Amino acid sequence: MNKTVNINLAGTFFHIDEDAFAKLTRYLDAIRRSFSDPTGQDEIIKDIEARIAELFSEKIEKSSQVITIKELDEVIGVMGQPEDYIIDEEIFDDVPPTQKKQTRNKTNHKQLFRDMDNKFVGGVSSGLGHYLSVDPLWIRLAWIALVLLGFGTPVLIYALLWVLVPEAITTADKLKMSREPVNISNIEKKIKEEFDKASEKIKDVDYDKHMENAKKGASGFFATLGKIVKGIFMVIGKFFGILLIIIALSTLISLIVGLFTTGTFGMVWGNTEVFDYMTIINVGNTPYWLISLLVFFVIGIPFFVLFISGLKLLVSNLKSIGTTAKISLFTIWIFSIIGITILGLRQLTEQAYDGDFITENVIPIKANDTLQLKMADNNRYGYNSKRNSSFELKTDENGNRIIYSNDIRLIVRSTTDSVAKILMERKAEGSSFNNAKLKAEAINYDYDFSNNTLSLNNFFTTDIENKYRDQEVEITLYLPIGTVLFADRNTYSFHRNSSRYNDILMNGDEEKHLLIQKNKTQCLDCKSKQVKQTNTAETEDWERKLDSTFDNTPEIEIEEKNHIIINQNGVDINIQEPNESIKVKIGDN
Repeated sequence: MNKTVNINLAGTFFHIDEDAFAKLTRYLDAIRRSFSDPTGQDEIIKDIEARIAELFSEKIEKSSQVITIKELDEVIGVMGQPEDYIIDEEIFDDVPPTQKKQTRNKTNHKQLFRDMDNKFVGGVSSGLGHYLSVDPLWIRLAWIALVLLGFGTPVLIYALLWVLVPEAITTADKLKMSREPVNISNIEKKIKEEFDKASEKIKDVDYDKHMENAKKGASGFFATLGKIVKGIFMVIGKFFGILLIIIALSTLISLIVGLFTTGTFGMVWGNTEVFDYMTIINVGNTPYWLISLLVFFVIGIPFFVLFISGLKLLVSNLKSIGTTAKISLFTIWIFSIIGITILGLRQLTEQAYDGDFITENVIPIKANDTLQLKMADNNRYGYNSKRNSSFELKTDENGNRIIYSNDIRLIVRSTTDSVAKILMERKAEGSSFNNAKLKAEAINYDYDFSNNTLSLNNFFTTDIENKYRDQEVEITLYLPIGTVLFADRNTYSFHRNSSRYNDILMNGDEEKHLLIQKNKTQCLDCKSKQVKQTNTAETEDWERKLDSTFDNTPEIEIEEKNHIIINQNGVDINIQEPNESIKVKIGDN
C-alpha cells in the first residue's frame, strides 16, 4: 500500500503516489543540475513542468486517478533523459532503451498556432507557414492578391482564424508549431535561442530601430482592431453557445420523457388509444421499447454533442469527455442508425405491393330517369361531409375497435348501356399481391338505393387487426346517356378529381339537374349559353339564335298529356307514357 501526495504542477493539481513523486523530484533535480549555463534556467524548468502537466492530463481518465510509476515512465519517455545530452544519471536507467530510441526519433503531429513572434497583423500567415511548411511571405501575398481581386471571403476567413486559432505562447506551443518533439532538450534549446535573439536585439537595436518603427504603427493598429473583432466574435460565440445548450437540453429532456413514456408505460398500459394508433402504423410488429431506444440514440447523441460544444464555447477550460466515451457514443450511434434503417426497410416491405377487390352492381336507372345522388353518414361515427385520406379509431355496434376513414373517391361517367351500374374498387397495400388483396377485400363499404336516390356511404371501416395499409375506396358510377343527375352538395369533395379520372361531374355542378351526354353533361337548370363541354362553332351559333328568339318570343307552355314547356329557361319535355314518342322541331322562327 503506497501513500499518495497532492502536487501542484504548472497550476494543475495531481494525485501522485509516493514512489512516483520521489522519482519525479529526482528527475527535475537532475534536469536543473544538467544546465551548464544558468541563463534562462527558471524559464526552462517552468516550461518543462507545464509540458509534464500536459502529458499527465492526457494520461489520466478522471480527476481522482493517481499518477503511478507507470504513467511517470511514459512521460519521461516522451520528455527524454537529461543524460541523453548532458549528464549520466543512473537513477533513470530503468527506462527501457527502446523507449529512449523512440523518444529521440518521435515528432509531434501537426498543430496550427498563430506565430506572434513573426506577426504583421495577427500571426495567422506566419502560423500557416509553419503548418504548411511554406514561407509566410507567399501566404501574405496570397491574402493580398485575393482581396485585390475583389473577393471579400478571405477577410472573413482571416478574422475567423485570428479568433479560433490559438497563439503559440509557451515554448511547448512553439515547438509543436515547428513540428519538433516537446522534450527537455528542445525546450532548453528553444528558450536559449530566444534569449540569444533578445541579446542580439539589444546589441543591434540601432539597426532594427527603423524596421521596428515601420512595423509599430501597423502592428498597433491591427492589434487594436484584432482585439475588437475578437471581442465581437467572443460575444457571438457565447450567445451561440447558450443557444446550443438550450436547444440541445430541451431536445434531450423531450427524448428522455418520450423514451420512458413509450418504452415503460407502453408495455404497462398497452391498450390506450395512443398505442392502438401506434399498433396500426407499426405493420412490422417491432417492440415499442426497441423503436424508442433506437430513436433516442439516433437523435439524442448528436444533440448531446451539441450540448458539450455549447459548454465548451462558454467554459474555455472544460475537460474532454475522453476518447473512450467518444468512441462508445459514435459506435452506439452508428448501430442505432443501422437498426432504424433495417426497421424502415421492413416497414416498406410490408407495404410494397398494391392490391384491389372490385365489385360491380346494377342500379335500376335508365335513360330519361332522374337520379338523386348524395353521400350518407353514420351517426355512430360522426358526420363528415369531406373526403380525408387519414384514418381514425372507432368502436362499432359490437364494441370492437375498427379503423374508420373517409378516403372515398367518387367518379361519374357516361355509358351506352341501357341501365346504370356502380363499380366499387377497394384498394390496400401489403407485403405481397395476395396479402394486399386480402386487406382490400376486408374493407367494409356499403350504399343504399331507393326511390331513384343513391346514398353512398361517406366512410368505410376495417378491422383493427388489418392495420393501416393506405386503404381507400374508389366508386365509379356509370349512367346511361339521357339520364338526369342531381348531385347533392355534400358530394363536392368526394368527386374533386383530376382530368385523368375522366369524371364528367364537375365541381360546382352540385344541386343542378345535369343531362348525361356522351362523355359530358348539360345543365338543364342553367341558361343555354351555359351548356357544359360544348365548344363547336355550330353549337355557339345555335345558342346565339336561341337567345335572340327567347328575347323576342313570349313563353309557350303546353301542359297536356305529354307536358311540354318552352320558355327562357329552356325546353322541358316530360313523357308520361314510355310507349309513345314526341318529336319537337325548333326552327329559326
